[in-house]
Amino acid sequence: MRAVRPDRAADAVGPSYVAPFATSAALAGLAPYLSRRLPARPAAWSLVAGALVAASGWIGGLALLAFTGLGQIRAVANQGPWSVWYLQTQEPVSRIGAGVCGTVLLACAVLLARASWQRGRVLVHAHRQCRQLPAGGELAVVEDPVPDAFALPGAPGRVVVSTGMLRAVSSVELEALLAHERAHLHHRHHLFLLALRLAAAACPLLHPLAREGAFAIERWADEEGARAVGDRTAMARALARAALAGKRHGRATPLLGATGGPVPRRMRSLLSPLPRIRRTALAAGIVLAVACCLSLVLAAHTTEQLFETAMRVYVLRHPAH
Repeated sequence: MRAVRPDRAADAVGPSYVAPFATSAALAGLAPYLSRRLPARPAAWSLVAGALVAASGWIGGLALLAFTGLGQIRAVANQGPWSVWYLQTQEPVSRIGAGVCGTVLLACAVLLARASWQRGRVLVHAHRQCRQLPAGGELAVVEDPVPDAFALPGAPGRVVVSTGMLRAVSSVELEALLAHERAHLHHRHHLFLLALRLAAAACPLLHPLAREGAFAIERWADEEGARAVGDRTAMARALARAALAGKRHGRATPLLGATGGPVPRRMRSLLSPLPRIRRTALAAGIVLAVACCLSLVLAAHTTEQLFETAMRVYVLRHPAH
């Protein structure tokens, strides 16, 4: 029988495992840059999709490498059976490298569980607040001197505006703010924010992408508000008045508040011409996302081949079995 050449196998294994991390990092770094060349709605969708794909590539790559480390435990290998010696000769799936990946994977799992718990509590609290509002239609007016306007996701959700906000802005500006909040509600933006937060918790590289995604969601709602009144300048004025009024009272911004995100940057976007869809930017993002998915599939296939070869090596080294 011909002996297996571990050194040649290692040449194929290394790049296959590196690819998911490389493509995830590229997607995390370039997606925010590419999204600035898109209108708000496609930018938000692109960033959320990119975050989920990049997080999957990151977690999947770590899991595959950690699994190769688990396979080097003698008691686990005996269940195959496969050759522990062969797995240990492969790079970057040595026991130390796989152990590091397993530790990082565990840390990511803890961060993901923590973010899920925190975000879940916020959404549950929002649903409870929604049920406690006075009965009525989609809009709820509450007695509060502090200017405030926000959307509460629920079943159904409600748009809440304070009496202080009614006094702080003009009728056109108020209409723009309410249209902004209705956009949050109707497009279920809380689910977009949830996906971004969980993806960033699972993969620390995605924090900049998550921030840009949250900004794109606010831009999306701003454009809906501007379209409702037919004046993007009025929407910008409404943001400025609401932000200044809320700042004087020092109240924190709610989950889907009118003044969420960087207000000056949102105003600059509203006062600038509407961006057109850049097909090149959109195509680049799609190519990166597809490359990330394919690299993870390739790494999974490599893992399967690696263990199949380890089984054949075991048979060659232990003919009696």
